[in-house]
Amino acid sequence: MDLVYKIVAIGLITCIATIIVRPLRSDYAVLIALAGGVIILSLLVNYLAGIFSSLKLIVNTTGISGNLYTLLLKIVGIGYLIEFTAGICNDTGNSSLGDKVLLGGKLIIMVMAMPIVTSILEIIMELLPG
Repeated sequence: MDLVYKIVAIGLITCIATIIVRPLRSDYAVLIALAGGVIILSLLVNYLAGIFSSLKLIVNTTGISGNLYTLLLKIVGIGYLIEFTAGICNDTGNSSLGDKVLLGGKLIIMVMAMPIVTSILEIIMELLPG
């Protein structure tokens, strides 16, 4: 729970600092926002490692192909990266570019998810009688 408070505090301090600095030096405001984002992301590294180890345990326990889990991790990573990039585009006043980044990311995720959908359909077909 302490991590949540740290993230909220860093986020609020970063936002307030950028609001104060932006009228004086807009270039510094961007750097402050980036620094706050990097600090927050660095706080989350241990949690990411925990997620990866848990997923590795699930792969070893279930016997389901590791390729599907790898694909799922890639899809989730792309989703977060696209959302982060679109947010930066929106923050810099390029909302139409942010929308296009989101559209491109959704299309890429849809294409990457097709093997998962195919695998699910194959499992369903095996379970059906006849």
